[in-house]
Order: sequence, then structure tokens, then C-alpha cells
Amino acid sequence: MRVAVTRPQVDGERSAKALRARGHDVLLAPLMRVAPIAADLSGTWSGIAITSANAPGAIADNPARAGLLQLKVFAVGARSAEAVRAAGFGQVEAAAGDVHDLVQFIAEQHRSTTPLLYLAGEDRAADLVGALARHRIAAEMRVVYRAVTAPLPPALINALREGSLDAVLHYSKRGAENYIAGARAAGVEAEALAVHHLCLSDRVAAPLLQAGAARIAVAMHPDEASLIELLEVSGR
Repeated sequence: MRVAVTRPQVDGERSAKALRARGHDVLLAPLMRVAPIAADLSGTWSGIAITSANAPGAIADNPARAGLLQLKVFAVGARSAEAVRAAGFGQVEAAAGDVHDLVQFIAEQHRSTTPLLYLAGEDRAADLVGALARHRIAAEMRVVYRAVTAPLPPALINALREGSLDAVLHYSKRGAENYIAGARAAGVEAEALAVHHLCLSDRVAAPLLQAGAARIAVAMHPDEASLIELLEVSGR
């Protein structure tokens, strides 16, 4: 199938690689780029928690990075754990793939009364600090990156006009919103909504449903493996 992936460049390249390995033709069209935010990460921390693969790279130039590299990192899933290791951290533990899994994993593994440092994005789907507090685990959030919107690239606009896409994969609510807004600005909103939309969760699908898209499917679990499985099933 010919599919469009609209994730930020680094995440999109990983997804495209996995999809191409399964024989799909991938149009990589990033509609967001990740911009680091300067944050004060000084303090005494018992470990680090992350809910996105974007977080480790966002602190590459932070003056506190060298000290943070010595801490254990609790990552939301395998993909984010991979990004943590690539950023130079040596101690990494990965949960099963969503924030609920991460909270349960930390609750089972973590015993310190010293706060965890949560490296977060500007837009978040869940309250990790609040969820941990219900387990009597202290955590403090620092926002270290934001997603900056990019317009639809010409290749995606042309593919929509030609009707040559079989599906668009959506990984985040913000990404779906950017897709709709970008299509509207490019004058291809009707074509953009007519495509088959495969979404990571109901939350991701909501903007597409509200905009009038009719062909929407949601992955059984909020992880990329389930999203790719959904694509495989829809192509049969």
C-alpha cells in the first residue's frame, strides 16, 4: 500500500523503515518538527521518566545533561527506550507502551522518596506527575521540547490531488489537527479527508471525525505495532 506518515522527521524515518520492511510504499511528510526548550534541570533526582522519544535528544545541549546521564530512565516503551540509549544514557527500563503502563511499571520498580524528573513535551495527553502521586511517588515535570507546525509538503499535496494514497497514518492528536489545518490551507481538504485514516487511538481520531472524515480506523492498542497491524488488515 502507498501510505503517508506525517510524524516529525526522526520518528517518521523510523516508522517509514518499519513500513518499507513490510513492503509498503511510504511518503514521508513531516507536519511537525521538534524544537528544544531551555529548561532548568538542576536538582537532586532519583531517576528520569519520559513519555516520548523526543525528550532525550531535546536536552543534548542542556548544562545538566552530564549529571542526568548517570540516572536510570523509565521510558514509556521500546521506541523511547531506544532513543534514550542513543542519547547516551546507560540505565534504561522500558514499560509496555503507554502512560498507564509506565505509571504501573514505575510503581512496581521505584522505591525512592527523592523525586523523579519527568522530561516532557509542551503538549501532553496525560498527567504523569498526578498519576504517580496517586501511588505516592514524587515527580517534577520540566518541559524540554515543543512541536512546531509545518505546512503540507508539495509531495503530499500532489498525492492527495491525484488520489494516489491508500492511507494516512496518524500518531498524535496534534498531528491529526496539523494534517487537517494544512490540507485546508493548501486547498485539498476534501481530498485529505477522503483518504483512509489509520489512528493510534480514539483521541488521535477525534479531530478527523469532527472534520468529517468517514474512513477512520483505530489501532487495537496505542502502539506502532498495532497501527501497522491495522494497516496490514485494511490492505487485505
